[in-house]
Amino acid sequence: MSDEAVTCAIDGPVATITLNRPDAKNRLDAGAMQLMVDHLRATAQDDAIRVVVITGSGSTFCSGADLAGAVAAAEGGFAAGGTSGLVDLLTAMLDHPKPLIARVQGHVAGGGNGLVAACDVAVASSDARFAFSEVRVGVAPAIISVVCLQVMHRRDAQELLLTGDRVTADRVLAAGLVTAVAEPEALDAAVQRYVDALLLGGPEAMRNTKSLLRRVPEMTRDEAFAWTAEMSAGLFTSAEAREGMTAFLEKRKPEWAP
Repeated sequence: MSDEAVTCAIDGPVATITLNRPDAKNRLDAGAMQLMVDHLRATAQDDAIRVVVITGSGSTFCSGADLAGAVAAAEGGFAAGGTSGLVDLLTAMLDHPKPLIARVQGHVAGGGNGLVAACDVAVASSDARFAFSEVRVGVAPAIISVVCLQVMHRRDAQELLLTGDRVTADRVLAAGLVTAVAEPEALDAAVQRYVDALLLGGPEAMRNTKSLLRRVPEMTRDEAFAWTAEMSAGLFTSAEAREGMTAFLEKRKPEWAP
């Protein structure tokens, strides 16, 4: 295993970005967040990569902000640059043109919940525990609320963000924070099922569908119909759509161009 705080491994069309400081519970300091942003940008620009998996090493997926650095902000900790770094990181995730899957192999606290929420799909190990722990240390889950409140049910968010209670993976599944829960020994297989399903879609169709998911909820009805009608007309005449529809009619798998 590399000694880099964040690593990126490529296996065919799949990139895996790993938070790699298990001794520090994969906490988010300015350096780790910048490395994540760098890897996200590189995978976004690489046409050969179709799906990105985000995970952690050790027993913790991500423990959130570097609290030790935040207390000593003069040393470059979270308070000295982490807030803008977290905004940049979550923005890079939300704007990423490829599907992002959170492989949540361990516990999640604080800002780690934001990484989970910013992914398109999140699969958690059943033994993982989650806590919006900010209120317990005198702060608020401010920045991550932007992404968490987009996916969580209102009443669940009120309970979990206000109490800071440490809860099970099944609890956050019910709350809408994660997509699925798997037993530890079945976690990789569950993630792979989503990877396989996502690879069946056309690359351009995936990019446009991610744009729909991001932009349509922010539009008025008329704006949404106008924009989506224009998108649809363009897509139906694209080379990718011709290949996809022809393959469907010929009962074969499409051959997607990168």
